[in-house]
Amino acid sequence: MTARLLFSTTSYAYLEPEFVAAGEFDRGEVERKMFPDGERYLRVVSDVWGRDVVLLGGTPGDLDWLELYDLGCGIARSGARSLALVMPYFGYSTMERAVKKGEVVVAKTRARLVSSIPACEGGTRVFLFDLHTDGIEFYFDDRMLTRHIYGAPLVTQKIREVMGDREFVLGACDAGRAKWVQSLARDLHVEPAFVYKRRDSTSGATAVTGVNADVKGREVMVYDDMIRTGSSLVQAGRAYLAAGASKVHAIASHIVLPGDSYEKIQASGVFATILGTSSHPGSQKLPKDCIVPIAPSLVAALGG
Repeated sequence: MTARLLFSTTSYAYLEPEFVAAGEFDRGEVERKMFPDGERYLRVVSDVWGRDVVLLGGTPGDLDWLELYDLGCGIARSGARSLALVMPYFGYSTMERAVKKGEVVVAKTRARLVSSIPACEGGTRVFLFDLHTDGIEFYFDDRMLTRHIYGAPLVTQKIREVMGDREFVLGACDAGRAKWVQSLARDLHVEPAFVYKRRDSTSGATAVTGVNADVKGREVMVYDDMIRTGSSLVQAGRAYLAAGASKVHAIASHIVLPGDSYEKIQASGVFATILGTSSHPGSQKLPKDCIVPIAPSLVAALGG
């Protein structure tokens, strides 16, 4: 049986070796260069005719969306038998609905963009990892089969590994993630906790007003689906420490950390440990032993 042909977008080259180690793949070659006017040149060098192709590429930025789309179109038009788009991180996932009049639901418009990639004879599938909202997978056209791979097993396994047999509480940044944390806490057989927040109607600023559980003398592992600037995370971590927690740790499905966010979180002195999966390029800022590999789970979902 011929191995699948694996391509990756520029931002996800870091994850490609992890994929090759987890499954049987031939690595595809892409030629890239930039023109003086800022336009980008892409050429699919490897022969994809009749091959089952995997394109690995999350979408942390607008250029990543375009590269995924352009390469997907190029691969399909070059005669690939089938195409599997593996998206470890779905950008604009928090813009999955309109709150104010006139807001663009970018999660849906981007799903429509990817859905316009030409169909392959053997079909096109999209694999998504730990979406911010479950419904996003249904934004894609019905001609594309989507599969949502949940990160909960990986997250809980890493928490068990780090916390060992020490007593701890699983915390949320706010009541909005309480249901997720309650579900994970049940799997871990620990108590859940979350912080109460009040938003100022004039400035929009939030302030913590309390913690719903007794954390005094206990360690707290705070879970969130993504860590971006970390401002809400640090605010919650401080609230748990003020409530008597002995230590606070953090774990997230997606480690984004734009700019100097990681340095600022570290400088806060709030967290003993920050953990996360390898789903986003930002995860590479963490120490290697703090990163949870996702390639084995994604390769298994692909069927090999």
